[in-house]
Amino acid sequence: MTINSITIRKPDDCHLHLRDDSILRVVLPYTVSQFARAVIMPNLVTPITTISLAESYRNEILTSCPGEFDFHPLMTCYLTDMTTPKEIEFGFFENVWVAAKLYPIGVTTNSNQGVTDLIKIAPIFECMEKIGMPLLIHGETANSDIDIFDREAVFMENSLLPLLKRYQGLKIVLEHITTNETIDIVRKYAPRIAGTITPHHMMLNRTSLFQGGFQPHHYCLPIAKREYHRLALRKAATSGESCFFIGTDSAPHLRSIKESSCCSAGIFVAATALQSYAQIFAEECALNQLEAFASLNGARFYGLPLNKGTVTLEQNPSRVLKTITIGDDEIVVFRGGELIPWSIKNNK
Repeated sequence: MTINSITIRKPDDCHLHLRDDSILRVVLPYTVSQFARAVIMPNLVTPITTISLAESYRNEILTSCPGEFDFHPLMTCYLTDMTTPKEIEFGFFENVWVAAKLYPIGVTTNSNQGVTDLIKIAPIFECMEKIGMPLLIHGETANSDIDIFDREAVFMENSLLPLLKRYQGLKIVLEHITTNETIDIVRKYAPRIAGTITPHHMMLNRTSLFQGGFQPHHYCLPIAKREYHRLALRKAATSGESCFFIGTDSAPHLRSIKESSCCSAGIFVAATALQSYAQIFAEECALNQLEAFASLNGARFYGLPLNKGTVTLEQNPSRVLKTITIGDDEIVVFRGGELIPWSIKNNK
């Protein structure tokens, strides 16, 4: 039987980039119109490394939020070699942040202050294990000698597995997973480990980057992989397993930066996120699993109460603007201008 409409509990975006200043004010409405909460990534130009910076950034987000929506940003701490257990523990117990984010130095956008060696922050891992604070990992090696398509696999083998063995009580979210092998790791070590899955990694493969020439607005990190990995991600997301949940990794960049000689990594998917997830779940005949993936699994992993409102999606083709204007520049929307089979009917 074909399902033409579905109502789910208000979902959470467990991996979101909002930037700051003018970009924040322009992109935020697209997230709050779909999600009740979002785990906010801390890799601004000045990264969110302290409690005071996190509180200031949260206030900026709340001030920029459209008044008709009740939205709760969940802040994270950007780990560096200089982060102290005291800052981590106090910020966690004071509800300043819900998690800490590990960027190996140089691995992605604004990660130049990231961690140089996991051994250097061993006291942080011990502290987080003790207090039950989740560690969010951008799981790629930054070693430029490693093929870009293999960097996730190398990180999992050389860094993640030893970390799991040493800190057996540490809760971990592997962000924006992209390979069948990482899916297997999440399943093996669940429930203390989880994986977020983006809509674009379930819709794009590495060939998509080069169809008709290089497509800079399809370039993100981790980079899209082979087709069998894409298909495995779709099966994992729609499986109903509680160790997988939404993380859009929506990452806005100005067109001038995306189409420059050094293309920045990131795809702005916030405007089409739920519509894309609904399409994927419908294509996999798994719409009955969408609410768990979008609204239940992430909240339960983080120990958060479930959201009370609802969102209704319907199979009613619609188009989203191709771009969003920012001053004299613009941000290209993932799938913007396409006729998308699913649309948001209401958000209560």
